[in-house]
Amino acid sequence: MIEASVCIKSSYRVNPICLFLAEIIPDVTVPPKPKGFPIATTQSPTLALLESPKLTGLNLSFVLALICCFLVWLLIWRTHLGYRIRATGFSPKASTYAGYQPETIIIITMAISGALAGMMAVNEILGVQHRVILNFTSGYGFTGIAVALMGRNHPLGIIFASLLFGALFQGGAELDFEFQTITREMVVMIQGL
Repeated sequence: MIEASVCIKSSYRVNPICLFLAEIIPDVTVPPKPKGFPIATTQSPTLALLESPKLTGLNLSFVLALICCFLVWLLIWRTHLGYRIRATGFSPKASTYAGYQPETIIIITMAISGALAGMMAVNEILGVQHRVILNFTSGYGFTGIAVALMGRNHPLGIIFASLLFGALFQGGAELDFEFQTITREMVVMIQGL
């Protein structure tokens, strides 16, 4: 069986390789100013997601996220594979006794969660920035873990927890911009509470 410490150690070894590949694979151009990160050339406007009216600031990725939450709920609570995933999560030894292979279920679950994590880039690349910007995902993984824990690992709870965290992030950025006495660290501390 795969232990968590082995996965964490191997992910620390793979992260620099992935960061290096993310820097060299896209068509990266350096902006004319000496400061700033290298960014990819602007995408075709046909690849951009449909945007809603300017009042909301939402785009089609919000609907895509809701569809993904529904599909995850359908997978976890209404399919045989979902039952195997839940059984393996609760007790790998009991799922082995039931005839399941926990290693296979863990790999399938990691592939599904990786695909869902990759969907986050749909909003950033196709919905907001319309280009690849290096390190645009800094901190999103840890925020995702906090959202999942606050939503109690249920898709409906995750929807409400993500809306709360989104409001805290956006509200914190606005407060940091408007008031000099409120710093970004104070906003992060409020989110931690």
